[in-house]
Amino acid sequence: MQFKYPELLYALFLLVIPIIVHLFQLRKFQKEEFTNVKFLQRVILQTRKSSQLKKWLTLLSRLLLMACLIIAFAQPFFTANDNATKPQETVIYLDNSFSMQAKGQKGELLKRAIQELLETLPEDEVFTLLTNTDRLKNTTLRESRNEIQEITYDAQSISVNTALIRAKNEFSKTKGVVKNFVAISDFQINDDPFQQTPEEISVNFVQLSPVNKDNLSVDSVYVKDRGINSITLATKISSTGSLSGTLPVALYDGNTLLAKTSVQLEENSTSETVFNIQNPESINGNIRVEDTGLQYDNILYFSINKPDPIKVIAISDVDDSYLKKLYKSPEFELITSTTAQLDYNQLNNANCIILNEVLQLPNGLATILNKLTAANGTVIIVPAQEANINSYNSLFNQLGLSPLSELKNQEKQITNIVFAHPIYEGVFDKRIDNFQYPKVQSYFTTTANANKVLGYQDNSSFLEQTGNVYRFTAALNSQNSNFKNAPLIVPTFYNIAKQSLKGGTLYYTINNANSLDVNVALPQDDILKIESENGSFIPLQQNFNSKVQITTNELPELANNYVVKNENQELLKLSYNYNRDESELTYQNISQLENITINNQVSSFFKQMQQDNSITDLWKWFVIFALLFLCIEILLLKFLK
Repeated sequence: MQFKYPELLYALFLLVIPIIVHLFQLRKFQKEEFTNVKFLQRVILQTRKSSQLKKWLTLLSRLLLMACLIIAFAQPFFTANDNATKPQETVIYLDNSFSMQAKGQKGELLKRAIQELLETLPEDEVFTLLTNTDRLKNTTLRESRNEIQEITYDAQSISVNTALIRAKNEFSKTKGVVKNFVAISDFQINDDPFQQTPEEISVNFVQLSPVNKDNLSVDSVYVKDRGINSITLATKISSTGSLSGTLPVALYDGNTLLAKTSVQLEENSTSETVFNIQNPESINGNIRVEDTGLQYDNILYFSINKPDPIKVIAISDVDDSYLKKLYKSPEFELITSTTAQLDYNQLNNANCIILNEVLQLPNGLATILNKLTAANGTVIIVPAQEANINSYNSLFNQLGLSPLSELKNQEKQITNIVFAHPIYEGVFDKRIDNFQYPKVQSYFTTTANANKVLGYQDNSSFLEQTGNVYRFTAALNSQNSNFKNAPLIVPTFYNIAKQSLKGGTLYYTINNANSLDVNVALPQDDILKIESENGSFIPLQQNFNSKVQITTNELPELANNYVVKNENQELLKLSYNYNRDESELTYQNISQLENITINNQVSSFFKQMQQDNSITDLWKWFVIFALLFLCIEILLLKFLK
């Protein structure tokens, strides 16, 4: 038994006062003499004995009455454990990722967890609630009931380790405080395994499990084939659990059904199905499946835009017919010019500029190329054999490139291909060893520390990259090299130019850093916005001469089809989807973790927590005993003769 105010127990020493008064009271019996002495002596003896008994009983009842009153004011109580009397801080992490859409015995896991929190948490208990993106700091259920009821699913998920780190920052630094961390989650297998239990924090896990672990997911969509008037889209559908058989898949443009097909799935497998779209100039599309598992991954949004031509300007003093074969309309808008006929106004609107074996670089060209690279445009430099090397090195100095050294007349094969470079991504199915390598008859040496893209057999550079500048170290004319006739020239020049304008992909993933270029020249004060039927937002953007670069990260929050607008003018269609990492309903086995309290229901956990921290007050019982002893004293005084 413990006391809320133990200092009041010192008042028990006051009980000695009535004892002293009783023992040393001066009142005595007065003797009266009678003739029958023997009889009178017996009467006096009996009266004294009965009087002393009455006084002792009265004294005892008074002492017990006063003792019970003193103990009642000290407020005695019992506790279930030693921590019940200590100050407590509680941080609750509620996982609101999409995997919590799975259905348990009483409905969706997240919704049921919220309901049980509202039913079992005491109204005035102070706690901090964390979700994957938000927090309610030092609040009570009475203050934040509405906010808790409005918690919804979020595309961002965090591990329990991350949640515990966030919880540590919420706890105070006060010593002697019991710190409780409660994690309510399904503990998916793709989450990081829990590392260790901090000694100063009591860690409690509530693992919620779905009844049905079957789920169907639209994982991805990509262009499998593109014709003149058609496009073939391939989509991958995956199943987890026991789902199998032939399942329907639908293709929509907005809310208009374009096509319907089926996919054959085995248990825990991924299959591909295709759609053929005729005349797909512009589509705000989505692919849908239906199942009773998670709902967030049943729709995959995508957008197809009419492609904007990439503006390529080639400045040549030699034959440039190979460039005209590579950069064809409508994908590219190629403008060729000699140095004598160069129109500098056209250069300001280019996405990619090629210096094709120019003998003498024009004055002022370096300034334009600097502006182009600063605007994420691309420059390709092919030096001429008879070039004025000083004019080239002056340009290289301004572009931050190392100078070219002397021309060496020595045959070399181009044998070194950096397969991992972005311009060769998806070009080769595998590394090729028996490639028929092109060669050069002469080349310039360089001491560059640039990124090598193609190299000679001695590991020196044939094509190197510095930022947005790609530089060859040898001329490509037919007398000096057969590179123009090699298959390698097509992906090299094509992909370098394609990267000069980052066109919109079929879709982007929410919460990733996404960057794209909108091929439009805007006045300096104009701002682009991204819209859907759910609302609009202004993304991070940078305005260049011939394009606007848009970057999105935390926004948008909802998967959907979007459009990029300048005021009311629609410029580009975009689509955003949620990450599919949580589609596989497999879970961790947390039963083996040590020093952690584990439960499988929110309500039972918090009820047990309240019982463990419960305090049984006893002061009411002592008040009742005091009243009882008061009644006993009254009865003694009134009825005991």
